[in-house]
Amino acid sequence: MKLAAARALAALARQQVPEEVAVAYGVHHTFGPEYIIPTPFDPRLMEIIPVAVAKAAMDSGVATKPILDLEAYRDKLKARLNPTTSVLTLAYEGAKAHPKRVLFAEGEEEVVLRAAIAFKDGGYGTPVLVGRDDVPDRLRSLGVADPDSYELHNSRNSPLVPRMVDFLYERLQRRGYLRRDCERMINQDRNIFGAVLLQLGEADAMITGITRTYAHTMREVRRVIDPAEGRIPFGIHLMVGQSHTVFMADTTINERPSAEELADIAEQTALVARRMGHEPRVAFLSYSTFGNPEGNWLENIRAAVGVLDSRQVGFEYEGEMAPDVALNPKQLANYPFARLSGPANVLIMPGLQSANISAKLLRELGGDAVIGPMLVGMEKSVQIAPMTSTASELVTLAVLAAGGIAR
Repeated sequence: MKLAAARALAALARQQVPEEVAVAYGVHHTFGPEYIIPTPFDPRLMEIIPVAVAKAAMDSGVATKPILDLEAYRDKLKARLNPTTSVLTLAYEGAKAHPKRVLFAEGEEEVVLRAAIAFKDGGYGTPVLVGRDDVPDRLRSLGVADPDSYELHNSRNSPLVPRMVDFLYERLQRRGYLRRDCERMINQDRNIFGAVLLQLGEADAMITGITRTYAHTMREVRRVIDPAEGRIPFGIHLMVGQSHTVFMADTTINERPSAEELADIAEQTALVARRMGHEPRVAFLSYSTFGNPEGNWLENIRAAVGVLDSRQVGFEYEGEMAPDVALNPKQLANYPFARLSGPANVLIMPGLQSANISAKLLRELGGDAVIGPMLVGMEKSVQIAPMTSTASELVTLAVLAAGGIAR
C-alpha cells in the first residue's frame, strides 16, 4: 500500500498542475528538478491517493470490506473537499459518456488554455481552440508534450473563412452591414469567428467571456446565434453549499421580464434543476410576501404564478414571497396555504437589477460555491463565463454545455 501511494504520487506529479495550486504558490509547477512531488495543497491528492491505497489493499487481500465501485468512491472523496462535485456528477458522467467538441473562443489566454487541457485530460471531449499561430508554443510552456494534437482555428489562415464570411453576410446584410464589415468581424473578432464556427457545425458548444464583459460578449454572440425557437435566453447562477443547492434566475439578460417571461424562466430553470438531479421547488421572489407589504410592482409576479397555473406544470411553485419565507421552513410555516412542501431550490428573481446584484454579492461575500452564470435558451450551446473565472470554473461550464445540462 505504501508502494501504491508512492506510485500514485509519482504519476500525479507528471500531470498538469491545477490552477488552484499555481494561485496558492504563486508559481506554475511542471515536473522536473524543482517539482518531483505534488504540493500539500493539491486538491487531487484527496481523491487519487486514497483510491490507490484502497485498490492495493484489496488486491493484496488485506482489505476485509472491498469497495465495489472505485469511481463512486473517488467521487465521494472529491465531494468531501468540494460540495459542487456531487451536484455536478450527472453532468460530468454525461460528458464522459458522450464526449463533444467544445470551442474555446479565447484560446490565447492562459486560463483558457489550462481549461482546455483539463477538459481534454478529463476525457470530457475535444477542445477546439481559436487563436493565432503561437498557441502551440503557449501549450508547450504549460507542459503539454504534444501541442499539435490540439485543434486550432486561426482566422488569418483558416480555409473556412470564405464560407464563414458568406454565412455572416447573408445573415447581416439587411441589418446595416456591408460584406467588408463581415470580413472584418470574421478576421478580427474571436467571438464572432467562434460563433460562426459553431453555426457551421465545427463544434458542439462554445465557451467565451474571459476578455470582455458579459453584456458585450452577449451582443456579439447574438449577431450570429439566435434564441431557440419559442425560448427566452436567460442566465442561471447555481449556489452550492454543504447541505443545499439553489438555482437563481434570471441573473444576466432580461431587465424587466413580463409575467409570461417569468413563467418561461421558471419552467426552463426547473428543467435544468431536474437534469442535475434535483426536484424543483420554485419561488417567485419579491420584497412582499402574499401582499404584505403592498406595492406597485407585484402584479407581474402574481400573474406569472397564474400563467404556471394555466400551464399545469409538473413541479411545485409559489409566490410572491420574500427570500426568508422561500428558504426558511420556520418562516414558511406561517403561511400554511403555501404550495411548497419544503424550502425553495429555484429562485425566480423579479428583475435583472436584484438578480445580478444578488448573484455577484453571493459570489464575492457568501460562503457557498457559485457556478455560472449558465446561459440557456439559445439555439446553439453557448456559455459566457465571468471575466474572473478560473480554469476549473471554465471546465465546469464546458462540461455543462457539452453534457446538455445548460441548453
